[in-house]
Amino acid sequence: MNTQRIGAIFEKDFKDFMKNMMLLTMPVIPIILAIIYSRLGDGEELPIPMLYLIVGVTFSSVTASSMMTMMAEENEKKTLRGLMLSPASFMDIIIGKSLVVGLMTLISLIISLALVGIEPFLNVQAIIGLLLLFLFFLFLGIGIGLFTNSIAATSAYLMPVMFLFGFTPMIDFLGLGEDSLAITIANYFPIMQLIEMHDTNSWLPIGIVAIWTLAAAIFTYICFKKEKTDD
Repeated sequence: MNTQRIGAIFEKDFKDFMKNMMLLTMPVIPIILAIIYSRLGDGEELPIPMLYLIVGVTFSSVTASSMMTMMAEENEKKTLRGLMLSPASFMDIIIGKSLVVGLMTLISLIISLALVGIEPFLNVQAIIGLLLLFLFFLFLGIGIGLFTNSIAATSAYLMPVMFLFGFTPMIDFLGLGEDSLAITIANYFPIMQLIEMHDTNSWLPIGIVAIWTLAAAIFTYICFKKEKTDD
């Protein structure tokens, strides 16, 4: 890794982020949702699934969406290929482009959880879970952004990502039976596993989320190699 190259990529992406009104509004969405939920709770502590719904909205609308948009924008402007063929390594590019998104995600997440109740997340197990979840959405956003050729195309992928991985706790409100196939499958998704972690205090869900994160990282690497070698 080269810190100078990482810093240059970070500086460029930070300027691009601050100029893009669509990207700037993304961190506000979870905060607005948290304000609404905090008023619905009448001062009472919200259930863990509702807290993780806010976490899911933050990571899907800020982390994944921003990375998709930033990568797709470079694809659209034909500047991404030049960056990949530059002396910057794969890690330089990934870390540099992730720093801005990570900063915005952190600010949005802290403010949102401070409004609804951050206490359940103030332990080592929960922090590790949130970190893995952040990396999962980050890699997913980078990978999808790599193979989309325009910013407009990212919307076709963003909605499935948000509903499948960001809004997963909402499946409990659909009135499906506990033995339904949809519930069974959804229970193995990352956010549902972290809810299970809070319920059981087990480390096994952390391992399952780590597998999801590894799969997303492999997906990103495959997309990176394909984008680098395509004509």
